[in-house]
Amino acid sequence: MRVIVFRLIQVLLSPLAVIGSSIWGLSLIREARRTGSSATVLASCYPRWILHHLRQRWDAPCVRMMKVLPTPIRLGLRYGTMPTIVAHAVTGYVPKPYRYPYQGQPPMIHQPVARTTFHDRALARHLPEVAQLVVLGAGFDTRSYRLPPGAVVQCFEIDTPGTQRVKREALAKAGVEAGHVTFVPANFEEEDWFDNLLEAGFDPGRPAYFLWESVTMYLDRKAVERTLRRISAPGSVVAFDYFTTVILRGNDPYSAYARWAADRIKEPFRFGIDQEEVPGFLESCGLRVEEQRSFNQDPVMAGFVTATVERR
Repeated sequence: MRVIVFRLIQVLLSPLAVIGSSIWGLSLIREARRTGSSATVLASCYPRWILHHLRQRWDAPCVRMMKVLPTPIRLGLRYGTMPTIVAHAVTGYVPKPYRYPYQGQPPMIHQPVARTTFHDRALARHLPEVAQLVVLGAGFDTRSYRLPPGAVVQCFEIDTPGTQRVKREALAKAGVEAGHVTFVPANFEEEDWFDNLLEAGFDPGRPAYFLWESVTMYLDRKAVERTLRRISAPGSVVAFDYFTTVILRGNDPYSAYARWAADRIKEPFRFGIDQEEVPGFLESCGLRVEEQRSFNQDPVMAGFVTATVERR
């Protein structure tokens, strides 16, 4: 009965979701053009906002930042997620795509929460073993601002100057403490991000955790290889997600729409690697696969990886 009531409320409020999602998408594109930031910079905030309001995953820093963004973005997010949040408030039901931590083999339409689960678990597993946390292509990721009590780790965030400017303004307006985070402006394809990281105080001899979420698909293969080869301190770990060549070349509705949407915001997909090629690719970069997961079955469309630098 709960599920029926939940779905009925969603259907009744669906016009709000359509309007909100449209406002959200158009506002992100306009804001990216105005500020010089990435149009995908807030992509991770959408599922994390809704997970927070469904009481699945606490993320107060994300919620506070979203509340100080330009009005159209806030309205788009609020109306776009309202049907699900209201339906949950009435029934207490949480649909599978929003159950955290995500369980089982995720189809592509469940990838936001599944990806968040993978990265959260991998970071929690390795955080006690490293001295430095580096968030590559950080966007509006908030993991540096919600570390567990007692965590002793030096935090760095790397992203383009435009994106970092927007985020730092949002952090300040929202009153989110960011004094423990070192912001390193860099472009993965146009400069050596690692040199910038060293100048900012990163110690290449100490183990570090590199979190690289929802970035590789927008870079070319050489940029991905260069980035991975820079991770060389024994005991260091990199966690990233990727698309397979199915997304880059497939004719199925999901792949075709994903490419169209990426092209529309002028941030096309450029890198893809098939699941069976990942171990060899990482070995060529001096890394060893620790864990590998996949999205979808037959065909596999995307995956997660954690890889380590062997201790000598």
